[in-house]
Amino acid sequence: MKATAKTAAAVTAAAMMGAGAAARAVPVVYDVTMAQVPNTRLVEVTYKLTNANAIVTLSIETNGVAIPDSAVTRLSGDVCKVIAAAEGVTNTITWNAGADWPEHEVDNAKARVTAWSVDAPPQVMVIDLSKGTAASWPENPYPCYYYTSLDALPGGVTNSVYKSTQLALRKICMNSMAPYGVFTMGEGTGVKQVTLTQDFYIGVYEVTQGQWFNVMGGPLPANFTDASSRAFRPMERVSYNDIRGSSDGAGWPANNAVDAGTFIGNLRVKTGNVNGFDLPTEAQWEYACRAGTTTCFNDGDGDANVSGDNANTNVWLDALGRYKFNGGYIDGVTPPPTDCGPANGTAIVGSYVPNAWGLYDTHGNEGEWCLDWYTSGLAGGEDPVGPEGAGLQYRVIRGSDWSHAASFCRSAARSFNTPSYSGSFIGLRVAAAVSFIE
Repeated sequence: MKATAKTAAAVTAAAMMGAGAAARAVPVVYDVTMAQVPNTRLVEVTYKLTNANAIVTLSIETNGVAIPDSAVTRLSGDVCKVIAAAEGVTNTITWNAGADWPEHEVDNAKARVTAWSVDAPPQVMVIDLSKGTAASWPENPYPCYYYTSLDALPGGVTNSVYKSTQLALRKICMNSMAPYGVFTMGEGTGVKQVTLTQDFYIGVYEVTQGQWFNVMGGPLPANFTDASSRAFRPMERVSYNDIRGSSDGAGWPANNAVDAGTFIGNLRVKTGNVNGFDLPTEAQWEYACRAGTTTCFNDGDGDANVSGDNANTNVWLDALGRYKFNGGYIDGVTPPPTDCGPANGTAIVGSYVPNAWGLYDTHGNEGEWCLDWYTSGLAGGEDPVGPEGAGLQYRVIRGSDWSHAASFCRSAARSFNTPSYSGSFIGLRVAAAVSFIE
């Protein structure tokens, strides 16, 4: 990348507010400059912000066209995070163009610095868990980073760091994703019309054993213990109570409180600036799983079904997730040993095809706890939170797992268990409410 002072004109932009976002002013970017560091392939971008906190991202244009997000990932400095702005202060971003875009050299590049309101953040949020249990707020928190797309993630979303030390979540945005928060939940005669009105983040992957260890420490209670792969395989044998707690954490849907020392409790405390972490509601889970589809599985294939012989082995499901007959059981017959590699039992997360919104493993690997109490009928309407009242005993589990047949793996399939139960076929996927981001 050749970016001379003459040709490196800078452009600025501000993000639109998302659906349901508060009317908080979008900070203004100004005084943007761009220059190549002499005798290097590094590009330095400077900018100023009006006096308001903002999330700042960078894209690069040449010949009036933005280069791919995947070619602008080696960034450092005041970028991809919340910037505490002060009027007149110069902020600096360094882009390693030599590493990101080594085969190109241009002399007409432009930097586009975008300021996003903190209550209408970019598409992807990543929590850096690498500080482990030593992290604390506010002295030594888990850092939080933001990216414009999954392609913009350093190393790419399939990089193993996002399956072990980094927790990546994708924003499900109601004003830009058809069908715009409105969908038919369930199947058959029990369907309900649901409208979701609030943007939310949800994990690209199921929470892995490596991520759980970073937040909670050891020993890990998981069933599958193969040393070479367990960090990248989904966490299992954790109960709803382990994730949220059995006292304060049992209060949903009356409140979203959780017990201290639980997985969600630790994640909230150790991030500090992102207090909305939780499990997804059942409606959020199915909406995110379907990604706009109405078919049996979330690839949108209208021919896919679980009828007859397809109820067990299923050619459509083979590409979408780990289940009993594509590796979960040995030859589909024998339960795997606990020290098996990822060819049997659970797979390394992300081993199968994602849905249209970039989410992996919603049709297999592990069932996933949801917030809601379980009853046989679905709750419809606007932003449903599930049943409440005396006598409820079970919490909802969505998705299916390595030990079940294809008929259990449909987008609409539901199961349940007591909040204290932990099994090798139940894990979790984290969600976060965008409105909680400060």
